[in-house]
Amino acid sequence: MAERESRRPDVTTVELVGGIEKRPLVLADYDPQWPEAYLAQEQRIRAALGPAAVQIEHIGSTSVPGLAAKPIIDVLVTVEEITAEEDYLDQLLQVGYELRVREPGHRLVRTPARDVHVHIMEVGDEAAGEYLLLRDHLRTDAQDRALYERTKRALLEQDWADMNAYAEAKTGVISEIKGRARKSRP
Repeated sequence: MAERESRRPDVTTVELVGGIEKRPLVLADYDPQWPEAYLAQEQRIRAALGPAAVQIEHIGSTSVPGLAAKPIIDVLVTVEEITAEEDYLDQLLQVGYELRVREPGHRLVRTPARDVHVHIMEVGDEAAGEYLLLRDHLRTDAQDRALYERTKRALLEQDWADMNAYAEAKTGVISEIKGRARKSRP
């Protein structure tokens, strides 16, 4: 997919607001309340952003029925222009989210309780499509869902400096699963 020309330059570094955080990483069995928790966040985001939120999706492991997950609801929001923070960022902060990450092509806000992460990306961003590819495949492929859960459980037996290090350690198996997902698409 061709990249759209940005109307203004994006940030060039990663800003991790508050620095590295060492938090306990816990994997919970799938909770049927997670979709309801997502819907509450979707309504909150839609009310705050209106049409600036082009797409809102439940992503991450809590969006996959039957998959154990860190009990953090991940939400994907796409906007027309990631650098036009005035269209979305202040509005999300005003309804109680906190800025955590500002990096090229991606912003992340979260709840003060740190139980919801809202990933903001630009419409057409390949990374947004990758989130949906993985989610949709894991929802339908029991073998890859089991592989992913086994991988997460094994990784949680290690000590991680922060959640980002844990997430990076999953990259290999995620790439493998997404490769199969691409091959199985009609």
